[in-house]
Amino acid sequence: METKHQVPRWQRDFERFLPLKSQFVLSGNVRDLQVVEVQPGVVTAQALNQSMAAALKRVGYAHVLMFQPLAGFSVISSLGATNDSGAALLQELGLASEGTQGRAGAEVLASGLGQIVRRQGEPIALIVDFAARLLTRPTDPTAAEHHLFTQALLLSQQAVPRPSGPERKPFYNTVVWVVEKEGDLPDWFIVGNPRLRHIPVPRPDNRARRSLAPALLKPLVGADKVNAEALKKAQDDFVDGTEGMLLADVNAISVLARVEGVSVDKIADAVRRYKVGVTEDPWLQLDRQKIKNAEEFIRARVKGQPDAVVHMLDIVKRAVTGVGAGRRGGRPRGVAFLAGPTGVGKTELAKTITSLLFGDESAYIRFDMSEFSAEHADQRLLGAPPGYIGYDAGGELTNAIREKPFSVVLFDEIEKAHPRVLDKFLQILDDGVLTSGRGDRVYFSEALIVFTSNLGIYKSTDTGERTLNVSPSEPFQMVKQKVEEEIERHFKFVLNRPEILNRMGENIIVFDFIREDTAEQIFEQMVSSTLADLKAQEMSVSIVPEAKASLKTLCLADLSNGGRGIRNQVEANLLNPLARALFDADAEPGSSFSITSLQAGQLSLEAVA
Repeated sequence: METKHQVPRWQRDFERFLPLKSQFVLSGNVRDLQVVEVQPGVVTAQALNQSMAAALKRVGYAHVLMFQPLAGFSVISSLGATNDSGAALLQELGLASEGTQGRAGAEVLASGLGQIVRRQGEPIALIVDFAARLLTRPTDPTAAEHHLFTQALLLSQQAVPRPSGPERKPFYNTVVWVVEKEGDLPDWFIVGNPRLRHIPVPRPDNRARRSLAPALLKPLVGADKVNAEALKKAQDDFVDGTEGMLLADVNAISVLARVEGVSVDKIADAVRRYKVGVTEDPWLQLDRQKIKNAEEFIRARVKGQPDAVVHMLDIVKRAVTGVGAGRRGGRPRGVAFLAGPTGVGKTELAKTITSLLFGDESAYIRFDMSEFSAEHADQRLLGAPPGYIGYDAGGELTNAIREKPFSVVLFDEIEKAHPRVLDKFLQILDDGVLTSGRGDRVYFSEALIVFTSNLGIYKSTDTGERTLNVSPSEPFQMVKQKVEEEIERHFKFVLNRPEILNRMGENIIVFDFIREDTAEQIFEQMVSSTLADLKAQEMSVSIVPEAKASLKTLCLADLSNGGRGIRNQVEANLLNPLARALFDADAEPGSSFSITSLQAGQLSLEAVA
């Protein structure tokens, strides 16, 4: 069953006050299309001026004039009607001068405003479009601008309604000022003026998009062949997918679908193309066989975290297959919250997933959230608001997503961000959209969002002292439970942001400590990688078992810093002394050496014949 078209509330408000107010100011979503029922059951989208003119004529106005800066005065004709009577009206009012073209401003409007408002006979209306462009600065108008709005103020008070039409209803010669913001006009003209009414024009709601959907989907491929149920599903997908968008965008999506031959049952694909600007769905282009065999690839780089690897791969597979995408609307393809001790592979897992998807681990977009701890740091992500320095540059996050909508976005150490910054993630996780400082809507529907955090490893006592919450001696299940409980407590009672946690759902992935068996694997991999790098430079270096055992003891003595701690010890006890010894020995390509003994920060190196 189709939704019956309902006249928007702002338009009903406008028509209701026509007999009571002589002037109106319309602000807000005035550059968008408006839903209009041109015939019973026939709904289309028109520009605001055209739809207002139709409404004014419907209630009894004989003519609707329009004034635009540069263009001057004109008459808005009904669709299909000739403009002869309109031209005669302009001649009568003395407003048909060709000399105003290209320079019409406050002076030209002021010269005709009085004639229009005081004209006798059938009621007429004037729409002043782009009214804000008549002023250099609303708070400091020039003499001509001040004269115009002083005249408009006096005319609003002096105007007298006259009965007209068969029902003898009262009519003013109405003046309508169209601006983007109410503050675009002088306050003294608007505030406290009992003969003027300000009406905000809102963004289109679900009802407006739904009433327009049948007309927009009708020309698409296959629309005349699908059954009623399939057509209703396509309309639902269209309406849900365009949540928060302007009707001009909704109409453009329909045009895009027609031009590119998108069938009506694939309208959601046309919505995605319009939002992110890519023709093909990159998630469908991925090598599924590669992802199917990815577990071994990931475990070779992220060691000792089997649960985390499986859980993360499930999220990736869900993103690739699109399971649940219909319910998510425009939300990101996947969201993961990686928590656990330092140096256990959280960032490495994000890099590995990026490498899996793109073939390049550096292709992810990374933000170190410790840089966003200040209250106004959200402006770095979204861009400064209008009037502030850097406004034209845009935000780091919004710019990055506009350039690479299909990406892995990593927010490192999320707990260090200011709560005001965290609020922005609510919009990303809920709607998959952010509005930049410049007013552009940026969509995250093709992105995989990854948060990392050390939350839950430490906790604060009643005295405010920071103490360990978990330790390597505890089994993983206990570590997992304690970390999850501390994360929940932190978001609920410290940040007072439980809704962020709710948006994560079951996607909190807890990493285990680097335990001894895993540490040995990491150690072996690092030593082998070091020796392999030297071999690539045509230098052969071996290490005797005794020296290697000493190095292992040094590197695995303290696992509190995880794999990063092991790397630091390898650098201190192998890389640095080895580089020093090779430099002192004037090592050249083709030479061979053996590490015969090793102590903390020192080693003995012998040439091998």
